[in-house]
Amino acid sequence: MKVLLTGATGFIGSHLAEALVERGYQVTCLTRKTSSLRWIGHLDLEYIHADLGDPHSYAEKLHEFGIIFHLAGLTKAAREEDFFSVNYGGTVSLLQAVEAGNPGMRRFVHVSSLAAAGPSLDGRPVDESTPPRPVSAYGRSKLKAEDAVRAAGGKIPFTIVRPPAVYGPRDTDFLMMFKTIRRGFFPFWGISTYSLLHVTDVVRGIIMAAEAETAAGKTFFLSDHMVYTNEDIAREIGAALGSKPLRLPIPRAIFPIVGYIGQKIDKKGIINRDRILDFSYTNWTCDPSRAERELGYTAIKMLREGIKWTAEWYRTHQWL
Repeated sequence: MKVLLTGATGFIGSHLAEALVERGYQVTCLTRKTSSLRWIGHLDLEYIHADLGDPHSYAEKLHEFGIIFHLAGLTKAAREEDFFSVNYGGTVSLLQAVEAGNPGMRRFVHVSSLAAAGPSLDGRPVDESTPPRPVSAYGRSKLKAEDAVRAAGGKIPFTIVRPPAVYGPRDTDFLMMFKTIRRGFFPFWGISTYSLLHVTDVVRGIIMAAEAETAAGKTFFLSDHMVYTNEDIAREIGAALGSKPLRLPIPRAIFPIVGYIGQKIDKKGIINRDRILDFSYTNWTCDPSRAERELGYTAIKMLREGIKWTAEWYRTHQWL
């Protein structure tokens, strides 16, 4: 089957491109001409060079694709309007192109985020029935994109996948934590809990959601069903790096200052004024029971093994 993939040059997208090719799909990537093909250039892929925000530039090329995997978007931005322009506006443009150029497609798979649902406010992992309460501009933009996908559901069969925090080879966000822990400490602002997934398990879940007939019109959370504290994560990273990190206390009261400074240092970094809002909440966990029950999904790579593999990749590629 021929499939279209947006966001193929990114962290999760590049892993998904590899997995789809290995599974026998004919994969075409919608990318800009200026996009780096660093992680996918070796794969047998076709390309449509176009601006996602201009549906007229590629709508007529979409008729042959049975599945569209939509991953393109911003996870970090200096301005709130940038999140909405890309994450929501880009999704709307793609949906318009699909409606015009491929009304008979089998599935539109929209990869969203736990951030669209927001953190757990009562200590229990959120699930698909939990009313969404995003706390950052990023999360609100992802939720608005989901709403656009659902609104088009009468004409475009869709499935929405919400991964939690994702780590693994090629990821630059967790790399910051690896580097900090290698130096012997980790930032600590009190116990927080998280759902995590290795990128290979996320990719497998995305493909399972695309292939399952029963997944049409539904939303699925993915996770390994475990709840990890920030200390659990730091301990496993430390073990993989041969380090016993010490806590570096950071009062929550100074989070706005930390976000401001982080954004000044690196406008594309994970520490900025918007994403620091996510860190202000202590429970970012989700329940994957629906995916397990309806897709047969089960995570394979648990935290210890996944962190060890990630650390080895960072070392091999001299990122650490």
